[in-house]
Amino acid sequence: MSAPAASSNFRVVAWLAIALALPLPWLLAPEASLGHVTIASLTGIAIVGAAFLLSWSVELGEQDLPQSFALLVLALVSVLPEYAVDLTFAVKAAEDPTYAHYAVANMTGANRLLIGLGWTSVVLLSCWRARSNSLLIPAHHRLEMRYLLLSTLYSFTIPLKGELNLIDAVVLLGLFVAYVVAATKGQHGENELVGPAAFIDAHTNTLGRRLVAIGLLVYATIAIFQSAEPFAESLVELGHGLPIDEFLLVQWVAPLASESPEFLVALMFAWRMRGDLGIGALISSKVNQWTLLVGALPVAFMVASGALIGLPLDSRQSEELFLTSAQSLLATMLIIDLDFSRTEAVLLTGAFGVQLFFPDAEVRLAFGALYIVMFFGLLVHSRSRRQAFFALLRYRARPSD
Repeated sequence: MSAPAASSNFRVVAWLAIALALPLPWLLAPEASLGHVTIASLTGIAIVGAAFLLSWSVELGEQDLPQSFALLVLALVSVLPEYAVDLTFAVKAAEDPTYAHYAVANMTGANRLLIGLGWTSVVLLSCWRARSNSLLIPAHHRLEMRYLLLSTLYSFTIPLKGELNLIDAVVLLGLFVAYVVAATKGQHGENELVGPAAFIDAHTNTLGRRLVAIGLLVYATIAIFQSAEPFAESLVELGHGLPIDEFLLVQWVAPLASESPEFLVALMFAWRMRGDLGIGALISSKVNQWTLLVGALPVAFMVASGALIGLPLDSRQSEELFLTSAQSLLATMLIIDLDFSRTEAVLLTGAFGVQLFFPDAEVRLAFGALYIVMFFGLLVHSRSRRQAFFALLRYRARPSD
């Protein structure tokens, strides 16, 4: 082996060893004796290490699984803590109605962060790394777009009812099951492996590669599940010392912490010139949150309450859901032509940022209406987007797919 090759292998193994070691201080730490600052630090470091391991696991998994299904697994693992937090709020809401407020706040905050910060960051980083004006999205990601569009259109009916009920659960969980089935039939990834993923592939046979990929996935899953909720809780506790409304802490700080694993994975893909895979993972995550997460909330509430009653929504929660649905609708229309530009990313980020500083009912409704007006404007004036939109509604993509 040449000296440059040996040096390269040493660096790769070192990166792999560091990523494996980063979660250990938290996993082995006596949590009860730690303060919020220490917990936030250790769990944050653990999440970073797990994010690297997840990215390598998914790249290895692409060799044997359809890419859409690999991204689905990645998205589910990355947001497990988000599901745990939100479902806990839904269960507690059966005894204390104020927790229903937090369940919706956490869910809508996570959904809007995913687009307003996650999607756009991947696009901007990808464009900067590639010195281009837009990120081209592979046609096979129309699969995720179909189910995102269908679940988004249905979500507009929820605020009208004033509750999340069993019908919503059946429809949304049904869409999730259909998405999983479709994802298992997608195309396999054919990208060249680099870094630790390439090293593992080169030094193992097919069975070994699969076992390592599963091992990395399981270890990263444990690290994320053990870290993200304490990370979110510690940040919220630290935020209590600031002049910030608790609803806003639950809506933005906690989801930002629990969404951080998937954000990091997607940004790492973008940094390594695989922004298409990063945005694909985040689109898949959005589908998961709109279907599995939202559909599971009324089920958890019904089981905890012991009655077939829906999770109630007050006026603010209905407004938050309307705004979240409208943002999702516009974002879907922006990517439906498979070309996500820097200008479009800046537009989504700017609109999202303004809402953070003006959390009033009038602002929520105004931005929701603005998103919808922009959606119809694109639908009317862009032939390619209009054709893609109606193709997705018919459950079939354009011939280019």
